[in-house]
Amino acid sequence: MNKPMILVVEDDKPIRKLITTTLETQGYKYHTAETGEASILEAVSSQPDLMILDLGLPDMDGVDIIRKIRAWSNLPIIVVSARSEDRDKIEALDAGADDYLTKPFSVEELLARLRVSLRRIRGDSEKLMKDSAFFANGNLRIDYAAGCVWLDNDEIHLTPIEYKLLCLLAKNVGKVLTHNYILHEIWGSPTYDIPALRVFMATLRKKIERSPSQPKVIQTHIGVGYRMLQAGDDSRVI
Repeated sequence: MNKPMILVVEDDKPIRKLITTTLETQGYKYHTAETGEASILEAVSSQPDLMILDLGLPDMDGVDIIRKIRAWSNLPIIVVSARSEDRDKIEALDAGADDYLTKPFSVEELLARLRVSLRRIRGDSEKLMKDSAFFANGNLRIDYAAGCVWLDNDEIHLTPIEYKLLCLLAKNVGKVLTHNYILHEIWGSPTYDIPALRVFMATLRKKIERSPSQPKVIQTHIGVGYRMLQAGDDSRVI
């Protein structure tokens, strides 16, 4: 089986070397770019399976690169940046990034995030060949056509809002969804009350998590949003 090709966009030579050496030891193919302009050209010419992107490039802000790529591609993008403020994470995720890892980082966590994103790509491809009316993730199952949810063999009864939230997370499994994105998708406006969203998420968790205090299905990214974990996901909170 051919390993995916990763585009590494990083202008700091030691960090770029760390990332590419890590990829090489795991058998991944990679291309590199040191500027925003070069990253976009590489994305077009080499058709990578995933991009690892630093935000602080010499010629262009990384968020602008995300927006440019999202205008024509669904290429998965993992941001690796020294910017650690919630507003920076939210801006990048809202622009279309799939994940956000803050420097300094461990190579083990980077590889874990990489595996999650690549599994999501494979899952998306498989779903195109399957009936899109059904979703399964670990012991959670959703029948979209019937509007039913099961945990193991027990049917779970959800309110309309809880069901819409669960379906939104399921259709973006493995991806961090910001508060604003969720509010816009569910209520049509990002100005809806975020504390109310937290209440709905808490009640949803009580119904679909075996241990709500130790969630295995819906992960909170404090100050940013939520992610539905794929079964076996070993990533941590950003």
